[in-house]
Amino acid sequence: MKRIFTSLLLGSVLLLSSFTTQNGIDEVIGALRSGNANQLASHFDDNVEITLPDKSDNYSKAQAQLIVRDFFVNNGVKGFEVKHKGDSPGGSHFCIGTLQTNAGNFRTNVFMKMRNGKEVVKEIRFQAVD
Repeated sequence: MKRIFTSLLLGSVLLLSSFTTQNGIDEVIGALRSGNANQLASHFDDNVEITLPDKSDNYSKAQAQLIVRDFFVNNGVKGFEVKHKGDSPGGSHFCIGTLQTNAGNFRTNVFMKMRNGKEVVKEIRFQAVD
């Protein structure tokens, strides 16, 4: 009886942990859909690589938040359509989609990694779609 209970408990923990791991990427997708730079930045790592159509660099979390906020405001985010999301080796996640804005569409790639038990955005790319 003890073995069955232990097995069920372990199975439940593994199942729940798989749901919480996906929540990070799902929250990032929600922030992209609404154009909410503050919500998106809450998932940034201490340093984030950001690629925009006119510049690309590594930024601190605070700098990255300002850059993404300006990008969202200047382009007027209308929505985000997920094309693909999945897992990478080492427990990280990624998402590829299209950010729809008043200024046109941007192919968007988001790469996340686990750091100190929390899933964080390490890189985000916005490339104009012709």
